[in-house]
Amino acid sequence: MKDWIKGRVVAKRQWNHRLYSLQFDAPVEAFKAGQFTQVALDVGEERVGRPYSLVNPPQERPLEIYFNAIPEGPLTPRLSDLEPGDDIWVTAKAGGIFTMDAMPGARDLWLIATGTALGVYLSILRTPDPWERFERIFLVHGVRSADELAYADTIGFLRDTHGERFRFLPSFSREQREGVLHGRIQPILNSGALEAQAGAVIEAEHSHMMLCGQADMIKDVRAFLEARGMRRHRRNEPGHYTTEQYH
Repeated sequence: MKDWIKGRVVAKRQWNHRLYSLQFDAPVEAFKAGQFTQVALDVGEERVGRPYSLVNPPQERPLEIYFNAIPEGPLTPRLSDLEPGDDIWVTAKAGGIFTMDAMPGARDLWLIATGTALGVYLSILRTPDPWERFERIFLVHGVRSADELAYADTIGFLRDTHGERFRFLPSFSREQREGVLHGRIQPILNSGALEAQAGAVIEAEHSHMMLCGQADMIKDVRAFLEARGMRRHRRNEPGHYTTEQYH
């Protein structure tokens, strides 16, 4: 049985017709940037919960999650209906190992996200760890169109704070805009467009990749990286890429 504690919603933001951020207060234990929590609501006689990465860094409150409201889903439509003051269930302890302390060092850190998987990287990037361990950081966000981009203020803060050490590289799969990459993650890797836009080469000697998002994206990017001689990172076998399939 999970160790549920009660939280209270303090704010909600709707980014488009289906993308939401929810902020809530709850007395959770200390966590590491990159970890996830379980969030739940009581639906009839059942407590329905799902894992969500925390968007806020560990030193900041309230807690925050970023999610896609799926109309037929058992939980997300109800989460999107919550308002400040409403109660929510949260697990007392966060989990997961998609964190900086599990990463090997390299010159360049590439953070690859699709959709709402962006959130986990915003938590990591607002801690000192990645900036102390990597010279350059590239945040790649694959979405369908511009209206799915979120957290522009946070990304702008990172750009202002870290200057040329930070590059944000969005890619639209269903919309073309001048100066923005066009296509899904795998095609822009295979064509060289991503590296050209970044002005950097993905290579085993100097790069570490973090992949978070859709299972198909992770599978395809893994194949691309392994063709370049890069291998999956494990605690007992250092490698060049780390993955987390986003829920």
